[in-house]
Amino acid sequence: MTIIVTGASGLLGGPLVDALQGQGQRVVRMVRRPPESDDEAYWEPREDVIDLSVLEGAEGVVHLAGAPIADKRWSEAYKRELVRSRVDGTRVLVDALRQLSRPPEVLVSASGVDFYGDTGDRVIDESQGKGTGFLADLCELWEGAARAAEEVGVRTAQLRTGLVLSGRGGALGRMLPIFKMGLGAPLGSGKQYWSWISEDDWVQAVLHILKNRELVGAVNLTSPNPVSNAEFTITLGKALRKGTVPMPVPAFALSIGLGEFAREGLLPSHRILPGKLSGSGYGFTHSHLDEALSDII
Repeated sequence: MTIIVTGASGLLGGPLVDALQGQGQRVVRMVRRPPESDDEAYWEPREDVIDLSVLEGAEGVVHLAGAPIADKRWSEAYKRELVRSRVDGTRVLVDALRQLSRPPEVLVSASGVDFYGDTGDRVIDESQGKGTGFLADLCELWEGAARAAEEVGVRTAQLRTGLVLSGRGGALGRMLPIFKMGLGAPLGSGKQYWSWISEDDWVQAVLHILKNRELVGAVNLTSPNPVSNAEFTITLGKALRKGTVPMPVPAFALSIGLGEFAREGLLPSHRILPGKLSGSGYGFTHSHLDEALSDII
C-alpha cells in the first residue's frame, strides 16, 4: 500500500510514518520545499499547488497539516492563519482528489475534541453535536472541508483528537519542566475534564481506522477514562515523584498570560469517550492515565 501523509514532520506525523513503514507500507510525505527523495512530494496549499501524480492510485491519505494551536498568542491575524492552514489546506487536498481517475480509498483528516465546546461533566461520544467557540467553529469548517471527499467516493474519517501525551514534546513536554520542579498546579477550578490519549494509542488508532472500512465520519481519539485537570496534576506529580502545588492557577491569570487560548484550550471541560473506536474492537494500550504516564516518563 501507498499512504500519503501531510504534516509528516510534526509531533504525531513522525511516529505515524515510522509505524506505517514498520508495517511494510510505502509512505510519501507531502512537503512544502523541493523534495529530497522518492518518498517526498511537493505541495504548497497557499498557492493551490499539489503533485497529483503521487496521489493517483494511492490507497490512503492521512492529513495532519495545520499551524500549531498553542505556539503563539492568538491575535486576530493568527486566528485567521489557524483557519487558513486547516480549512484551505484541506480544500486544496480534496480538490486534488476530485481530479484523479483513481482516488484513494480513504482520507483520514485531523480535527479535535474542541468540536464539542465545553461539555462540563457530561459524558459524551461522537453522537454529541457541535459546541460553541472559535475552536468548535474551526473544527466544524475543517471537518466539512474533509467530508467533501465523499463526493468522489472516498471514505473519510475525522480524528477528533484529545490531549496527546508524548515524551517527545507537545503539551506534556511543556508541563514536564514545571512539574519536575515541584511547581505543577491545577488550572482554574481544576474540575474541568481533560480527555487524553497516549501517543502510542493515537498512532495505533489511526492505523486501525485506515484498515477498518466501517469507521466513517468523526472518530474520537481519546482514552476511555478522561480525568479532571486536578486529577491529571496529582497523577503527573506522582509519576515524577514530585509534589504539586495545592493552590490552583487562577483562571484570570491564565487568561492574562495566554489570552483566548487559555479560555478555549485549557479551561473548557471535555469528558469525551471513544465510542466508535471501542465499538469497532480497538484495544487500548493505555486505558488509564497512571499507566500511560509511567510508560512515557
